[in-house]
Amino acid sequence: MTVCRPDLKQERRLRSQGFETVAGLDEVGRGAWAGPLSVGVAVVRPRVQMRSMPAWLRDSKMLSESRREEIFEAVGAWCQSWSVGHASPEECDGWGMTEALRVAARRALAGLPSLPDALLVDGPVDLLRHPEDRFAGEVHPIVDGDAKCASVAAASVLAKVVRDRLMRTEADHFPAYAFERNKGYPSPVHKTALRGYGPSALHRRTWAFVRNLPWCGDPRRRCVLSDDGGDLGEVAGDRMSLTAVDEGGLFGRTDVLGFPTAGAEAATGGR
Repeated sequence: MTVCRPDLKQERRLRSQGFETVAGLDEVGRGAWAGPLSVGVAVVRPRVQMRSMPAWLRDSKMLSESRREEIFEAVGAWCQSWSVGHASPEECDGWGMTEALRVAARRALAGLPSLPDALLVDGPVDLLRHPEDRFAGEVHPIVDGDAKCASVAAASVLAKVVRDRLMRTEADHFPAYAFERNKGYPSPVHKTALRGYGPSALHRRTWAFVRNLPWCGDPRRRCVLSDDGGDLGEVAGDRMSLTAVDEGGLFGRTDVLGFPTAGAEAATGGR
């Protein structure tokens, strides 16, 4: 499979139309069974050149975990500013994916020092579309934007690394599920752990995967199919021993992810 390098054509086109600050926006975690839904936003610097772009900047799904970690600091420094916003598993269950995506995107934008004039969004639809909470700037959905547009690719890498680190941090609290390897996506060990232990506090309990579990989540909620949008994540978790998990830790209502109050992790000045 040939992996194309993203470019700055769309960013430059918007600048030529008078939009001073242009950012890319992308989500990660849509297809996961556990953990947050995360949205990254990356603002490119004025008059940025292709030669300054980090060498391995690509759609995050096309890069290994080690490569994403390797380029993370360089990608952040290449941006004028960036931020990652999250929607919790409980919010995904309560609101559905469309609204959870919009809220996570809004939280990401709130983490920037100032709002961009125009956004390039990965996918065919405007994630920020809402009749009572419209984004004031221009929004341009781009199919395969994370593969085509450098700003969207940067947002993809930054969001993916931030989310992966959150899941690795939580793995020690939920050892049976091998979150440090699968990051909440389906894997053989993850599926086996769910059959044996049921969903943890990090799992999305209205997703279709809970239908055949001994623990079926909240019976008052309907099961829904999670559309992964091509974000299949890493299939991993081999050779993980299913050690006992404290049931109180699984079903406690503490904020185990420790999300920031504003729902966003932000970095300015390339940090």
